[in-house]
Amino acid sequence: MESGYYHVAPEKGPKIVVIGGGHGQSTLLRGLKLYSKNLTAIVAVTDDGGGSGALRRDLDMPPPGDIRNCMEALASAEPIMTQLMSYRFTEGVLAGQSFGNLLLAALNGIMPSFDQAVAGLSQVLAITGRVLPVTNANIRLEAEFENGSRVAGESSICRQMQQENCRLRCVKLRPAHPKALPDALQAIREADLIVLAPGSLYTSIIPNLLVDGIVDAIKASEAMKVYICNVMTESGETEGYTVSDHIRALFSHGCYGLFGLCMVNSAPLPRIIAQRCAKEGSAPVFCDEKECTRLGVEIISRPICAVENQVIRHNPGHLAAELIALYRQRTIRVVEDKTGHARNRMEK
Repeated sequence: MESGYYHVAPEKGPKIVVIGGGHGQSTLLRGLKLYSKNLTAIVAVTDDGGGSGALRRDLDMPPPGDIRNCMEALASAEPIMTQLMSYRFTEGVLAGQSFGNLLLAALNGIMPSFDQAVAGLSQVLAITGRVLPVTNANIRLEAEFENGSRVAGESSICRQMQQENCRLRCVKLRPAHPKALPDALQAIREADLIVLAPGSLYTSIIPNLLVDGIVDAIKASEAMKVYICNVMTESGETEGYTVSDHIRALFSHGCYGLFGLCMVNSAPLPRIIAQRCAKEGSAPVFCDEKECTRLGVEIISRPICAVENQVIRHNPGHLAAELIALYRQRTIRVVEDKTGHARNRMEK
């Protein structure tokens, strides 16, 4: 519907909040920064594996890894700086650790709070938009399975699920009810478009919804709200899950009607790659559209995936283009505020 379309420079693009964690979030951000500079990434801080986990244990700080990935995705600094951020040591006591993680840990040591350390590194990298931890609290994830067993620690959930051979019932934060970063809540309140990014359902997306204030802010927002469903199920977390299973999990941990739109992949998957994924316990997420409709969610089917290094992933360019096209179709340009940023409203 052409009357609802508009084309503006990225500097005056819509205010977009992307909520998530892991590679799915940073993938989406790489594409979206071409359409808007008014981006805010709200990132989960429950990771306790790898280099991030080591820094958590040694320095009692929130995990820096997913934060670093988002900043790299949005960086406008010289290429050498971006390469330096992603460099991983290969020998000695730092083997496997990322330089970017260490730099963020150092900033955390000299700044009053973790979010201020993130802001400082964001300035060094000249990132497009903002990257915010969902909370400054040093929180951990606990999972409960359908057979009643429990496990603490994000990195232990996958292994425990395979051992128990049953689905997750829910995840919780410890300590419970951490306070959301005020800037994260403000970004949600001011957003034109709120996106739940693709990524690990229980360990990257849902933890954000368990932080006090996040769900209430999303519910109160008049922005367009879209969930980008994963292309493939994830071994040790969402085996056998359909699209509606993903939506139910998000609603049960957040609230019913948290979002009304869900974008899924419609591009065919290479048979050879899909067969290899099946051997590893992963399969395309089946879109049971009627069940999604019963949940009050409209399915938006678009060709948004690609094969990268023999792995099926979302294509950042295609995903961002389809998301922005959807936003343009469903919103009406209203008026520019004093800063020149055009506010929008959902089309009725």
